[in-house]
Amino acid sequence: MISGPPSLRRRLLAFLALPMLGLLTFNTLLAYYIALDYSNRIHDRNLTDDTVSFAQMLGTMPVSSDLSPQARFLIEYDPDGHRYFNVDSSRLGTIAGNADFSAYAPSQDCSGTHPALYEGELNGQQVRMSTVCTQAMNDPQDQLAVTVAESMADRRQRAREILMIVIPLMAMLALGMAALVWFGVTHGLRILTPLTSRLAQRRGELAPISDADVPEEIQPLISTIDGLFARQAEMITLQNRFIADAAHQLRSPLAGMALHVDQALAHGDPETVREALQNIRRLNQRTARVSTQLLALSRAQTVPETVEALDVSELVPQWVGMRVPEAIRDGIDLGYLGPQQPMRILGNGALLHEALDNLIDNALRYAGADATVTVGVQALDDNDVELYVEDNGPGVPEDVMSRLGERFFRAPGTAASGTGLGLAIAHEAVEHLGGHLGYLNRPGGGLKVSITIPLLKGP
Repeated sequence: MISGPPSLRRRLLAFLALPMLGLLTFNTLLAYYIALDYSNRIHDRNLTDDTVSFAQMLGTMPVSSDLSPQARFLIEYDPDGHRYFNVDSSRLGTIAGNADFSAYAPSQDCSGTHPALYEGELNGQQVRMSTVCTQAMNDPQDQLAVTVAESMADRRQRAREILMIVIPLMAMLALGMAALVWFGVTHGLRILTPLTSRLAQRRGELAPISDADVPEEIQPLISTIDGLFARQAEMITLQNRFIADAAHQLRSPLAGMALHVDQALAHGDPETVREALQNIRRLNQRTARVSTQLLALSRAQTVPETVEALDVSELVPQWVGMRVPEAIRDGIDLGYLGPQQPMRILGNGALLHEALDNLIDNALRYAGADATVTVGVQALDDNDVELYVEDNGPGVPEDVMSRLGERFFRAPGTAASGTGLGLAIAHEAVEHLGGHLGYLNRPGGGLKVSITIPLLKGP
């Protein structure tokens, strides 16, 4: 069975209806027991009054083994059922009665002045009994214990009658409350209408939707949606920037290749064609490098999905070793300096490799032939670790130091080819790793670029 989408209205009504149904059931039972208690108290009062009246009547009559028909009718008559009675004399024993009270009446204490109420069973029925004591008229030494009992059934019947009166009223109240709950939930959910209207009127906007009319209860949801919009806006901005950067950087190489193709076609001699092909290959290599760097920048600008504990004292030497053949080819002394003990950080390995590899690439490219490039790892204190790349090349003028890391910026006077994206890639990657990228001209010449990242504490 395929169910429909979840409904907030149905959920709210269910959460309210079930407790209301339980409360109605509880109130019905409570009403019954209250009615039964009320019925018991009324019947108990009538029972004690009748017992006292019967005892007073016997106190004015001579003690006899039988009662007059008028007295018997008076005590036995009960419009709701049958009534039982018993009269015990302290000297003569049972002198009158219509049931066997031997298990109850003789055991009652006649020292009190108020009637005693208790429950028992007579002739297979549950009964309520009342006993009161009085002096015999013709014998001051004799004491009469007068007991009157009535069935409990009529009490329960009165309680049920009261309940039958209360139930329709409670049902009407329940229906009224259900209607009010339905109206309240339906009307209350209309507070979402302005928010829904604002969203429906949007045409690709990713601005926050939070406003003063947003209910407090759904504020966490709205904050989450605003966060999603912000991330989407950031991604779109990065995509637009990537497209603009790609168009800016690829326009010149592509135009140059088209120019050389036209030149080769216009001049058919082999030397001109050879020269054009060499230029096209150079421009193609530049285009490929620009494309690679732009993709790397795009990856570096994206927040990494996974992070893990990384031992930089183990990983950095491996990454440096990957660039050693290139350094040997260019006549550059590339080395590593670091500790033997583990130094762990929390981050994304691919992103950290991208950042450090671009720093090494910049050093190999701009330090010059016969230069020395050192990649190192060291602990700054108990909280941070530093990964650095330093060379003994020409360094960077102090007046442009603050612009390092800008996209497509290259220091003036740089002879080596490049895209101006290496430090930008490193900057974006390090920022997502929660670290800091710093630049420093060495006193003896050369540049030191460092990545400072918090150490991972604990095992």
